[in-house]
Amino acid sequence: MKPTILIVDDENLLLSSLEKALSGNGYHALTAKNGKGALDLFEKYNPDLVLLDVKLPDIDGMHLLRKIKELDMHRPVIMMTAYSGIRGAVEAIKLGAYDYIAKPFDIEELKFVIARCLESQRAMVEVNEIRSKKKERYSFERILTRNPDMKEIIRLAKRIAVNNKSTVLISGESGTGKELFANAIHYNGPRLNDPFITVNCAALSEGVLESELFGHEKGAFTGAVKQKKGFFEVADKGTLFLDEIGEISYKTQVKLLRFLEERNFQRVGGTEDIDVDVRIITATNKDLLDEVSRGTFREDLYYRLNVISIHLPPLRERKDDIPLLVERLITNYRTTFNKTAKKCDDEALSILREYDWPGNIRELKNIIERTVLLSDDDIITPSDLPLEIVGRHERSEAAMIQDLDPMSLDTLIKLYAESMLVRSGDNKSKTAGALGITRQRLRRILRS
Repeated sequence: MKPTILIVDDENLLLSSLEKALSGNGYHALTAKNGKGALDLFEKYNPDLVLLDVKLPDIDGMHLLRKIKELDMHRPVIMMTAYSGIRGAVEAIKLGAYDYIAKPFDIEELKFVIARCLESQRAMVEVNEIRSKKKERYSFERILTRNPDMKEIIRLAKRIAVNNKSTVLISGESGTGKELFANAIHYNGPRLNDPFITVNCAALSEGVLESELFGHEKGAFTGAVKQKKGFFEVADKGTLFLDEIGEISYKTQVKLLRFLEERNFQRVGGTEDIDVDVRIITATNKDLLDEVSRGTFREDLYYRLNVISIHLPPLRERKDDIPLLVERLITNYRTTFNKTAKKCDDEALSILREYDWPGNIRELKNIIERTVLLSDDDIITPSDLPLEIVGRHERSEAAMIQDLDPMSLDTLIKLYAESMLVRSGDNKSKTAGALGITRQRLRRILRS
């Protein structure tokens, strides 16, 4: 679709020539000779850009600029005037104009300014869409839980998000959602429009991590052929998330501690102090106090990082959340893979609830993804689940009867049938169905 440009000027010749030049350059041009006509066209067609003369017969161009910005503060406006001067340019920019061009101007120069403006606008729209999607994706309301402890953690995280200065330490086993909470804190706080940078400290060697975090000067080491900004500079005004913070070397711990105390740093091989405004969120699956006692982690750094702490419980301690998570994951993967699976049956869900989930939510996601992908039915049954999950469930059921007194198989079958009958509310048809036998056989078992 052609970008639409609204040209506002009271000179007929200029309007005509601009309309012809821009229409021939792939734009859809609208023209207005006064402020009222310009506002009517702006509201009707919502143009991508406005070329606006400062002097109009019915209204001052600066006043019209204010009106346009009230209607849409993000709509780009380029001011045109025969009265060039820095004062007018500064005023226009302060009021929100994208640029300011003096008459008479070269049409090719104007085309360049327009193209640059529209490209900048497209980039801004794309960035805003990405930020909007991330804010929605990492909304605290999307974190599913019935667990009272998790609800309290979410309330705490919401308060932390508003306070955009304090350092946060998120602890918990692998797969419990530490990165999810770090994103949620960033995208629900005042820094959401600035960078969120994630660094996996365990994935980088000591020298590489130091260079990646703090940057380096040209010639600082072999291969440093030019100056490079580190993540601290890239994340300026935003958030730097240091995952697996317990893995960083003692030397890097010293530099990180200095930054937290001074709020500045030096690039590797540099001598200049660089000031940045970065919020630090860290995460670990280790017990950092234990690491402090063993001498592998600095005590002073631990207390600097642990200004505000969040501990995420493992999935085995919040099993009431498993049905909620399973339902959400089935819905997501059903759409992704274009499958028909809608839910788990009671037996499959029971197996998932009883499993200990050593890999926590990450493991649950992987299991449900594989199950939905390989299932061809609307209902997921135990036969659809991976053997390692079902096998552990069967072994746990066998363990339940290991401590029973020795008895004949017939007696065991009768006791089990009687217990099932009680659970069904003395409904023989329902009991027989649950046991996979006929009512007649159930009666024979109970009479034996």
